[in-house]
Amino acid sequence: MEICRGANLILPFVASDASLPWERMNSWRNLLLRIGDKSPEYGATTDFKDHIVRNVLRRTSARARALCGRCFTCNFLLECAEQLPHKIPFYGTVVGLLNLENEDFAGKIMVKTQTNLQDALDSGNCDQIRILMRLLTAMMCSKVLQPGSLVVVFETLLSSAATTVDEEKGNPSWQARGDFYVTCILSCLPWGGAELIEQVPEEIERVLAGLEAYLSIRKHLSDTGLSFFEDDDESGTGLAEKDFLEDLWDRIQTLSSNGWKLDSVPRPHLSFEAQLVSGKSHEFGPISCPEQPELPSALDGITYGKQKHDAELKYPQRIRRLNIFPASKHEDMQPIDRFIVEEYLLDVLLFFNGCRKECASYMVSLPVPFRYEYLMAETIFSQLLLLPQPPFKPIYYTLVIMDLCKALPGAFPAVVAGAVRALFEKISDLDMECRTRFILWFSHHLSNFQFIWPWEEWAYVLDLPKWAPQRVFVQEVLDREVRLSYWDKVKQSIENAPALEELLPPKGSPNFKYSLEDGRERSELDVLSAELSNKVKGRQSAREMIIWVEESVFPIHGLEGTLEVIVQTLLDIGSKSFTHLITVLERYGQVISKICPDQDKQVMLIEEVSSYWKNNAQMTAIAIDRMMGYRLISNLAIVRWVFSPANIDQFHISDRPWEILRNAVSKTYNRICDLRRDITSLKKGVVLAEEAAAKAKAELQAAESKLTLMGGEPVLGDNPARMNRLKAQAEKAEKEEVSARESVEAKDALFARALGENEALFLSLYKNFSNVLMERLPDASRAGTLHGLKSIHVDEMTIDLEESSAMELDDENGKPKNQTNGERTSNVYNIGEKEQWCLSTLGYVKSFSRQYASEIWPHIEKLDAEVLTEDAHPLFRKAVYSGLRRAIN
Repeated sequence: MEICRGANLILPFVASDASLPWERMNSWRNLLLRIGDKSPEYGATTDFKDHIVRNVLRRTSARARALCGRCFTCNFLLECAEQLPHKIPFYGTVVGLLNLENEDFAGKIMVKTQTNLQDALDSGNCDQIRILMRLLTAMMCSKVLQPGSLVVVFETLLSSAATTVDEEKGNPSWQARGDFYVTCILSCLPWGGAELIEQVPEEIERVLAGLEAYLSIRKHLSDTGLSFFEDDDESGTGLAEKDFLEDLWDRIQTLSSNGWKLDSVPRPHLSFEAQLVSGKSHEFGPISCPEQPELPSALDGITYGKQKHDAELKYPQRIRRLNIFPASKHEDMQPIDRFIVEEYLLDVLLFFNGCRKECASYMVSLPVPFRYEYLMAETIFSQLLLLPQPPFKPIYYTLVIMDLCKALPGAFPAVVAGAVRALFEKISDLDMECRTRFILWFSHHLSNFQFIWPWEEWAYVLDLPKWAPQRVFVQEVLDREVRLSYWDKVKQSIENAPALEELLPPKGSPNFKYSLEDGRERSELDVLSAELSNKVKGRQSAREMIIWVEESVFPIHGLEGTLEVIVQTLLDIGSKSFTHLITVLERYGQVISKICPDQDKQVMLIEEVSSYWKNNAQMTAIAIDRMMGYRLISNLAIVRWVFSPANIDQFHISDRPWEILRNAVSKTYNRICDLRRDITSLKKGVVLAEEAAAKAKAELQAAESKLTLMGGEPVLGDNPARMNRLKAQAEKAEKEEVSARESVEAKDALFARALGENEALFLSLYKNFSNVLMERLPDASRAGTLHGLKSIHVDEMTIDLEESSAMELDDENGKPKNQTNGERTSNVYNIGEKEQWCLSTLGYVKSFSRQYASEIWPHIEKLDAEVLTEDAHPLFRKAVYSGLRRAIN
């Protein structure tokens, strides 16, 4: 079995050694893996010192002596430390104790760690760099590594970071890498700051001074475009005055002023300090940071933005804090404790991806002496809602939250419910992408707990306008629940708030125009639909169907009648299941393609699909997505349909058009990604084919060089059969090389075409966004910011209230009309429909820009020239720039 992503810590990689019984080897490895665990077998209060001395150390030292020549133990220890990093202090202590018995073994650990760290720096493997530096710090605490060597590592990274942000010598657009290096240094100090101050005070003070100098010359990072809440973007810095690195520096300074005392980092080496001091401290080999990308001679805003985007993709900020609960929930923690527990939780999520139960088990048993359920919930939700996208698929976090609820039934479900309520209260300010993910997660979560939720708490949303985000949230959650279950089951789940049935989607039955169940008379199109159904049942070919349409249907009923009867009937035949739909499209897609060859007719086709499935948003999205997959519908036609007047009116009250648009853009993006991957693979194949062809040609030339002349005639020096075989191999290798090159050329042509389609898609998308927003956004002088846009309707209401003589009362108790029954008066939503439409649409502009920034940046010059001009509304331009993380000025 595997315990973590891509790792084989429990796989029997040493079982092939016949001298070591598998049971004994397995027991040894399990002891290492479970060191420090609060497991029932060891007992929650078992002394880890006894565990290390009596079990781990004894067996590991025996294995080390037996296997040191092949480094099995060394590699396994490093894998444990790298993939269970919250236990690194224990593994550092084990290495320190082994160093007392076998200095060569510890030396090999150091060499292997140095090699791994250099490889990680060269490849930009952020997680491995960060964790290996923590391991080095732990081994320094255990006297395995000289403190001065660790300081040299710090100074190497710090020097690279300082050079990067230097405007004369470096490339400030790559500040993300410098910030990452400095974060790695700072994150090591809670694990070894006390020892460094004690052993090399002058050197570590020099490092701290260098860190402070770096923080003084780097640019403060704004969360604009990546903050969870729209209000945070208005200030440019988010709710916090400091960015993540500045905040971490403050926490480290607080820790330093407290004498480096903290409870969240276990310090097992202190129990063995008397023994460890007698061990040999090893030096650490030199490391080097990769060269930074060259600074272009002319660094304009676009070039700077592209390089900054590339840097942030390669060196992303690991966490963006989502403050859901009040500070009182974390009062038992020092400032640094929050960072350390976040590190633990993120490491467990990282390395146990794919092993949800083990993930939950480790998350609830971290080596900290205080409770952290609220921080655990905030950390998981911050990853689920992380922008531009979470590290793993949202389903992973859904499953982990489920398992945590089961692992901590008395505590965590209430914490999750509290988080849901808190986010619901701020849903109107939540980023549109986060809002969508929140809806999808919550509906899925409820589906795994019998759809139980106190819906009566939210029944007041019915008194809010239909465009109020809280009402739309409840409506969308119920819609997604119906997709995951069935209509009657979801209706039953809201029996405590039966009025919410109004927000349930319609029962998802098809809207077939030629159904005769209502007893109406048969029309000509009814007859044609029945005839078409019989042809499908008779398994007529697509070619025969096309001839029938061209000869008997189109001349009489024209395009609209033909399109309607063909599409409605085929969709009705395919409505029984997803498989039926696929079968119909595969068999008769050519018929639809013949009727709808261009974009105008494809828009009509989409409208017909939407009409047939008007009661089922899920099937509408699936049918359109499948038709795009079979190239019956283009992405440009989908964009045109989404921005048709009927759909535009739904932008702020339904996810239906946005789901279809997201699917279209995502499918286009995935095509490009697939082509990139195919081209990379084919180019590797070309290299291999060239090598094989060169080798075959060399062998043939070597054989031909052995020809001799006898009587003026060439005579084969080698076996003639071998010569023929070599010639055949050389010809075959040459053909394979040519074929591989042709395959690359063909894929390159497809890729160029896909890039062209992608450019056309984004140009069309942003032109449509710009046009509809220009029609509805107030003048920039009235609404230059989102806050100003939100205030327009409120100001108008204030004027109206001032003009009225007194507030009208509902009843004899004097309850205002705008107050709901027994609910809080804060539930009144004061933003007008037009303003909410603008807010929602701008949110989606930013969401699309952020999610597909990598594909948009190559076309930014054209977008600037054709869409993001001075005539574009400032709020629209700001939304695009914010999503791209591009400086507005």
